Amino acid sequence: MARLLHHKLDPASRLVRLMLAEYGAQVTLEDCSPWMRDPDFLAINPAATVPVMIDEPFGAIVGVLAIIDHIEHNFAPEGPTETLMPENRVERAEMWRLLEWVLLKLHGEVTGYLLEEKLIKRELRSGAPDPAVLRAAKANLAEHLAYFSWLMATRRWVAGETMTLADFALAAQFSTLDYLGDIDWLKAGEAKDWYARIKSRPAFRTLLADRVVGMPAPSTYADLDF
Repeated sequence: MARLLHHKLDPASRLVRLMLAEYGAQVTLEDCSPWMRDPDFLAINPAATVPVMIDEPFGAIVGVLAIIDHIEHNFAPEGPTETLMPENRVERAEMWRLLEWVLLKLHGEVTGYLLEEKLIKRELRSGAPDPAVLRAAKANLAEHLAYFSWLMATRRWVAGETMTLADFALAAQFSTLDYLGDIDWLKAGEAKDWYARIKSRPAFRTLLADRVVGMPAPSTYADLDF
């Protein structure tokens, strides 16, 4: 069975887990804190990032994009209606546009900073969260929520009228931010209704059961009626 080296609150790892669960693929999950720079892990991925999938005979597949490609080619159900990647080229281009937005822009301006300040500093014992960084990240988050709320008012799913990988990418980020207590759902607009729908999918169940020692989730984290 394939192994996935991941961190419970890493959004890229969560995206991979959602994709695997949606496709009904079984993997063994192995918790990893890459910022601890364990030599055995660095031998596999010198970049010290997760996720990493170990799937024989393919060996180590490093990084979220490489793993997405691997899953799509080796675990996706038969038939275009079952895949998370649209057959239509225009729809697929929109999916990739928003996937890039989530992985680079949203994570780079919001989630990455909040994880660094609230989780990684804590595990490395490198000081308290910087209030200025937290304020800036939350201000950026408000802008992203406004954009995705506007987007959801014009379509059923993130990239169009069908659910795609872009939905799971955004849901992975939101689920991490929700665990950290950084989303005010009363101000999230249409994004809240979309998140409630995707949060109710069976693929989400293992994510909602995740807990990090010493960092309890908000009471509504696993609540489908939040």
